[in-house]
Amino acid sequence: MKNLILAGALTLTATSAFAGALTDPIVEPTVIIEEASASSSHGILVPIMLLIALGVAVASGSSVPSDG
Repeated sequence: MKNLILAGALTLTATSAFAGALTDPIVEPTVIIEEASASSSHGILVPIMLLIALGVAVASGSSVPSDG
């Protein structure tokens, strides 16, 4: 009989010890660090290409003969 009462008491104390374990775990955010590029020419590449395209368009312009 003593063993049954002791087992019951231990069961009740064990359930109360785990009562607060139902919270969500705290997950820390992952930090991603982007490395800087080795060359700074990427920012100037597009304007240079546009200038080249503009120069080609002006150089190949229509050849309308002038009155003269």
